[in-house]
Amino acid sequence: MQKYRRRNTPAFTILAYFTFFAGVFLFCIGLYNADNLELNEKGYYIAVMILVAVGAILTQKVTRDNAEDNDIIAEQEKNKTTHMQNEKAGADAPAFLLLSCKYFTVRIADI
Repeated sequence: MQKYRRRNTPAFTILAYFTFFAGVFLFCIGLYNADNLELNEKGYYIAVMILVAVGAILTQKVTRDNAEDNDIIAEQEKNKTTHMQNEKAGADAPAFLLLSCKYFTVRIADI
């Protein structure tokens, strides 16, 4: 069975959170200094709002992907332990199969 690889690296996750919080922080600084808004300041607000929107979307995606990855990895670990237990329990199966084949005959007419 192939080991599942996470979609997001820790660096990408940190960058997503940093982008979101940096955008919110810069927007708050702009609101604090917003006495009279000139055209260049309006452009600044538009750029910061886009940064906050991208950061929010990216943070949501990273959080969702990490949660799904944790579920997939937990399920694989559960299947792995179940498979190992079945292999241990199935070690006696060939002897049982040989014993049952000795006393069981199949006629072609039965099939």
